[in-house]
Amino acid sequence: MGLATFKGGIHPYEGKELSENKPIQVLLPKGELVFPMSQHIGAPAKPLVAKGDRVLAGQKIGEAGGFISANVICSVSGTVKAIEPRRMVNGAMVPSIIVENDGEYETVEGVGEDRDPSTLSKEEIRSIVKEAGIVGLGGAGFPTHVKLTPKDENAIDYVIVNGAECEPYLTSDYRMLIEEPEKIVGGLKVILQLFDNAKGVIAINNKPEAIKKLTEMVKDEPKITVCPLLTKYPQGGERSIIYAVTGRKVNSSMLPADAGCIVDNVDTVASIYMAVCKSTPLMRKIITITGDAVAEPQNFNVKLGTNYQELIEAAGGFKTEPEKIISGGPMMGQALFTVDVPVCKTSSALTCFTKDQVAAFEPTACIRCGRCVSVCPSHIVPVMMMKAAMNRDCETFEKINGMECMECGSCTYICPARRPLTQAFKEMRKTVAANRRKKG
Repeated sequence: MGLATFKGGIHPYEGKELSENKPIQVLLPKGELVFPMSQHIGAPAKPLVAKGDRVLAGQKIGEAGGFISANVICSVSGTVKAIEPRRMVNGAMVPSIIVENDGEYETVEGVGEDRDPSTLSKEEIRSIVKEAGIVGLGGAGFPTHVKLTPKDENAIDYVIVNGAECEPYLTSDYRMLIEEPEKIVGGLKVILQLFDNAKGVIAINNKPEAIKKLTEMVKDEPKITVCPLLTKYPQGGERSIIYAVTGRKVNSSMLPADAGCIVDNVDTVASIYMAVCKSTPLMRKIITITGDAVAEPQNFNVKLGTNYQELIEAAGGFKTEPEKIISGGPMMGQALFTVDVPVCKTSSALTCFTKDQVAAFEPTACIRCGRCVSVCPSHIVPVMMMKAAMNRDCETFEKINGMECMECGSCTYICPARRPLTQAFKEMRKTVAANRRKKG
């Protein structure tokens, strides 16, 4: 039997050799820390502190502003300098709590205490995850306590740990699988307590050492298996990994729970373990600093709120001034015009390139080669979608299933005419979604 996978996808240069053998280093912040109140999908959190207040590590400083929202936890001890708008990775100015770090890292009472998850009810586990401020740490930022509370918990028969990390250059999940597998297995066991009919699957892509280590760890766990995945992009996309593991299809109008699945990133599962078993809320992020412009690519354990500039300095700075800096990886990350932004819950990497290869491309007319169709994991027709996008024809874009686009970038990557397909689809999807909200 072959490795589990999906139809379509691409094989971009991985670039993981730059940092995959660099163990995670703990990096303590030097300057002030910035805690945006919107680090998640849903309503912004509401500040619980005021200027001049002393705060402790592990203290809730922002409270979830609705059902789809998440708490914000302070990662250091210190003093609140201000509550004001600060810029985030996406360029937006977001209300943020600014904390002057006192370097003491004094924690609130109880942080780090061992807790036996087997003594907890399902409601208590979900409440702990909510209080800890955990969201999807693979980049989506969906509040995890909401994901763990589906309409029918008995219909969930798969809990999938997403260890694919198919995005080029990123290695933080790989390092966690190698260095902290007990947290990942422990976190999965906690999630399985919530779903009586579910089995756990740890799905791993292009990481033979991690597959070997995790397989050995779960050999005596009757409800947990390891599923090796074929190395391909976007193998880690939620729909792709569900199909690879279960053979079930999920479209844009469905949630994974509608297909009987819960999918959580490696770091999210480890964070659930830390919250439930070690009484430690989400205060840190494992992040990769990499690219050919970086002097010493590294994987760091950093406090949430740390400035990106500090990460670059800790990785030895730049060998040469980069033409392009991306928050995340080259396929789905966001290009930055400033690194004066804070590490947030959805931060995964900082990828810095000496040359901006995309800027050198000159788009030409479509040559109707069909390569975009052959690689699309959503099995839609990018060439027709692009025509609708160029005409701003939202009705046709919807009719030809344009909203099924995952924005993975496979079509843009493979296009010999260098057409900005993904960018056009992203804008059209936003427009269609906005039109739907107006009608609704």
